[in-house]
Amino acid sequence: MRSFTRSTAQSTPAVRPSQPEVFRETRRAAPARGRDEFGEPAPRLPAAERNREIPICGLAAVRALFQSRAGAIKRLFFDQAMGRRVGGMSGAMARERKVYRQVEPAELEKIAGTIHHGGIVAIIEQEPLRAPGAGDLAAWAKSGKPVVLLDRIGNAHNLGAIVRTLAFFGIENLVVAAGETAARPGESTYRVAEGGMEHVRIWVAADFARLCADLRTAGFAVVGTDVRGPNLVSLGRAEFLPKTMRKRADSAAQCPIALILGNEEAGLDPALAKACDRLVRIPGSGKMESLNVSAAAAVLVAALMVGS
Repeated sequence: MRSFTRSTAQSTPAVRPSQPEVFRETRRAAPARGRDEFGEPAPRLPAAERNREIPICGLAAVRALFQSRAGAIKRLFFDQAMGRRVGGMSGAMARERKVYRQVEPAELEKIAGTIHHGGIVAIIEQEPLRAPGAGDLAAWAKSGKPVVLLDRIGNAHNLGAIVRTLAFFGIENLVVAAGETAARPGESTYRVAEGGMEHVRIWVAADFARLCADLRTAGFAVVGTDVRGPNLVSLGRAEFLPKTMRKRADSAAQCPIALILGNEEAGLDPALAKACDRLVRIPGSGKMESLNVSAAAAVLVAALMVGS
């Protein structure tokens, strides 16, 4: 019977795997170099988009990760209180001959890189984000669901909150801007998303204006949120569409929507705003110029998914 080791001055070192860690999941064959999974040419990404190990903190996030892709977990650490609740995970790690152990709070904080670890930390390798190709956009349009684009959203907590909202409403695709100032999935994002990261795929795009054009070609109506836009008269799906589409019942019912949210301080890039089919603004009392971007995302996504 296997057991974990406690991290104390007298404890023996944790038993480590005698063979390399391997993923046990069934995976689709990798696409050819330079091609996406549909065989289309894959857009080139900055060299900064690389694999890296990140800690996933909090029971909700780790549990969702374990249920969705347990093989992705390379190492698992938890404190004494959490140890009573993760017997199943520990058993699975033991069967895969992967590192898992109970550690003291100070060590867990170091592993997590934050005091907000929630008593458990899973280490995974974060795969690099991929840019969507023409085949991806066509598949999104066929599904009829909205897709959300984030123009230079810089706060990882906002990214996590938006992911949680999208997962709650069943939106599966989110595109973030390339560049060092844009937030990327990491410890804070996973923790704030509360498991939502396992239900939303995040993509990256270097040229949002071009992406807007490609989305339009695929059949999307591209809608930007901006304080310069007109107030939404009602929170119904048809209100997001350009007037020419709203007049045609068949277009209004079938046209999927790509919703763009701008940077927390600067809003939408002016050039990107011009690339949109329509700009909208959430009506308020006027006492505040706008909502936090994650709160705005929740209002607008609810309008798109429930208001329809």
